[in-house]
Amino acid sequence: MAEDAPIRETYAPLRLEAVLYALSDPVRLHIVRNLAERGELACYAAVTGLDIAKSTQSHHYRVLREAGIIAQRKEGVCFITALRRGEIDARFPGLLDAVLRNMDACAAARSHAEQCGAAPTEGEACG
Repeated sequence: MAEDAPIRETYAPLRLEAVLYALSDPVRLHIVRNLAERGELACYAAVTGLDIAKSTQSHHYRVLREAGIIAQRKEGVCFITALRRGEIDARFPGLLDAVLRNMDACAAARSHAEQCGAAPTEGEACG
């Protein structure tokens, strides 16, 4: 097997319910955001800034991989992770853009609330 060959089946058909479930978790959204902004990353780089156990990271990568959102390949001792942006955009046009925009709106709402000394209430921008 070549060093940069995919090591796991990641090209299962994209199903809306699996994609939405995978994108429903803040940790997985953090990973997707990093991949969208920075391109291919080693697994440890995509979770930078999160304090989570390695087993928890593995779980989140598995959910993303099984939903078809990411592809992974092994290079040396690292797994390189890539967002399957083209396939997702072709199957669900605008979905990732909408999710990422919502993340920005949530971050802005939280930042504003922190500056004002209040937390966003249920049902506000981050509902």
